[in-house]
Amino acid sequence: MNADRPLRVAILAFDEVEALDLAGPYEVFTTASRMALRGAPEAPPPFEVICVARTVTPVRMRAGLTVMPDHDFATAPTADVLVVPGGVVDAEMACSETLAWIAAAGRETRITASVCTGAFLLAAAGLLQREAVTTHWEDIADLRRRFPALAVKEGPRWVDEGRIVTSAGITAGIDMSLHLVARLAGEALALRTARQMDFAWTRA
Repeated sequence: MNADRPLRVAILAFDEVEALDLAGPYEVFTTASRMALRGAPEAPPPFEVICVARTVTPVRMRAGLTVMPDHDFATAPTADVLVVPGGVVDAEMACSETLAWIAAAGRETRITASVCTGAFLLAAAGLLQREAVTTHWEDIADLRRRFPALAVKEGPRWVDEGRIVTSAGITAGIDMSLHLVARLAGEALALRTARQMDFAWTRA
């Protein structure tokens, strides 16, 4: 981790995104920064979290909740970590602008991660080739059918392939994000973050 500045975590937002797919990782990384600052208030926080969408207009999530993105594709700064959540992804799978941004952003990151059906977007953007991956249990067969070169795993909460990390459905994104905090800022901070969130971290 660069001690001089926070690692920038960009989370993609789009209409019909699953609320917890986006909010779970957002909560993990922002809570991790809050916990780190309690122990070292003079140090920079480990993470800076931003929300990016095609436009800077409100995004309506799958359950009706809306979120206001921080940046659009044209103005989003380079990220160290990209998180692509899932939900109803049909429109984004058909959107060349979204797929092009994911592809371009993913080439610049240290880690690109997906939650749930976000794996479909990573694959459609060309960031997944033959990696081991996972997604929501309900979508395992469809991911195998659409992208037969992938080694799709059913059962694990997340699959870490180094630069690419994918998680199973919804709450598994919280487990994966805690794993990423451990990778990037240390296991002790990940454990403190899970404790603060009152979350039983599944670590495998």
